[in-house]
Amino acid sequence: MPRAGQCLLWLGLVLASVCASLESAAPSNSTTGAALALAQISGPLNVLLIIVDDLRPSLGCYGDKAIRSPNIDQLASRSLLFQNAFAQQAVCAPSRVSFLTGRRPDTTRLYDFNSYWRIHAGNFSTIPQYFKENGYVTMSVGKVFHPGISSNYSDDSPYSWSFPPYHPSSEKYENTKTCRGPDGQLHANLLCPVDVADVPEGTLPDKQSTEQAIRLLEKMKTSASPFFLAVGYHKPHIPFRYPKEFQKLYPLENITLAPDPQVPAGLPPVAYNPWMDIRQREDVQALNLSVPYGPIPVDFQRKIRQSYFASVSYLDTQVGHLLSALDDLQLTNSTIIAFASDHGWALGEHGEWAKYSNFDVATRVPLMFYVPGRTAPLPEAGEELFPYIDPFDSVLELMEPGRRVMDLVELLSLSPTLAGLAGLHVPPRCPVPSFHVQLCREGQNLGKHFQLQDLGEDPHLRGNPRESIAYSQYPRPADYPQWNSDKPSLKDIKVMGYSIRTIDYRYTVWVGFDPREFLANFSDVHAGELYFVDSDPLQDHNMYNDSQGRDLLQSLMP
Repeated sequence: MPRAGQCLLWLGLVLASVCASLESAAPSNSTTGAALALAQISGPLNVLLIIVDDLRPSLGCYGDKAIRSPNIDQLASRSLLFQNAFAQQAVCAPSRVSFLTGRRPDTTRLYDFNSYWRIHAGNFSTIPQYFKENGYVTMSVGKVFHPGISSNYSDDSPYSWSFPPYHPSSEKYENTKTCRGPDGQLHANLLCPVDVADVPEGTLPDKQSTEQAIRLLEKMKTSASPFFLAVGYHKPHIPFRYPKEFQKLYPLENITLAPDPQVPAGLPPVAYNPWMDIRQREDVQALNLSVPYGPIPVDFQRKIRQSYFASVSYLDTQVGHLLSALDDLQLTNSTIIAFASDHGWALGEHGEWAKYSNFDVATRVPLMFYVPGRTAPLPEAGEELFPYIDPFDSVLELMEPGRRVMDLVELLSLSPTLAGLAGLHVPPRCPVPSFHVQLCREGQNLGKHFQLQDLGEDPHLRGNPRESIAYSQYPRPADYPQWNSDKPSLKDIKVMGYSIRTIDYRYTVWVGFDPREFLANFSDVHAGELYFVDSDPLQDHNMYNDSQGRDLLQSLMP
């Protein structure tokens, strides 16, 4: 279908203009109901940004009743929750640079882990940098930027942070032989439930990050300056290294398999990721799996899913301790809380076990915002909004999100939305191209969604989910799965998969890509995917070459 690339470009331009017109039709930042409500709070609002690694929306507040996540659910009950939020690339460094700068991967020119955007693309401002330049004390704890070349080996210091970022000392053991196997020996395994008292330093990275974040909150309690604190949690990123008691929450006999564990018959080979990173773990190597498609034995599939869910519940306790401390310090009435993940993670869907794709399981993320006095009433004196909840309690109260937004949104909207909610000027939209512009945004400001309660659910501001759209992309080194298909270096990228997600369908076209010029050739179409969400929510039946798919694509042509 040679016209598919033209169709994608045209559709993108049309829908981008629709989004821009919808946003421009909303009241300006200075006159919104949100701004008027926040004016009742004396002084600027602080920001607590919680970023989680590899967390798909497997949470109670997103409807997954099998997961024990009471503290995150409690946050959701006081927040505005975005039901359909999507990352722009399903791998750590490109996604984080994208949403922290508010630019798409094609602008940051980061598709791998091996370049620093300020040198190789443009001197783009970040959201913590913008807050810092507006009088905030900005602090980083844990994994916020991806460490290494992609953040200049400094987590973008000194640009983004008021003082050097904190990394837990125990993080250096994450990929070492600290997992005790059935043979009694220590291994570098994928599945790694541990006795915390027996691991090096007697602690785990996310525990240390929570403790450091609480120490910083205690210091900022008496500060005259507002703060922007970003806390990055490692789990549920692999290896699944977590306190072993969390396994008890998920008995193996209760763990179900993915509803679609087979590689779909119509899936183009270029779209498949062969999950090479988990194959490198000792316990997975012992399975002697075939490459690229596996499959993993059923009993081990259950163990992977069990450890992922246990890691989520462990993460939930850390979020709970952090938010409880915010309560204890009486900061909940002056602090915006944003909670997001950098991307999702496949747990056997389509026969895949990682991120590295354009499917919903890899790109869809949790995203929620608590704004004091807006998404929940201001707490009374002595009232706790976020008391710690033990996930091991036998009976947990079911908590519904404060309010859900069904519109499709993009993770790169995080930056302008936080700026607007904090009362700062929202950076302007980026021109095309924008490599020379230091401060602008390619994502929408989601502030209009926070106005609805004050404006009586005005239907003109509600928006139409059918007019919302999310873009994602993923690079490949070849048309068929190979050893570096998951994480190709820039020089090896030959194909780029550009994906459009609407409320009705996901449409992906895989086109030729020149890594030296950073150019996609939309007349060089290698493969395509089209999934109708209503009839195929799991995205298993590719209709790209079906008559129904051709009719839809033809109807979208100008």
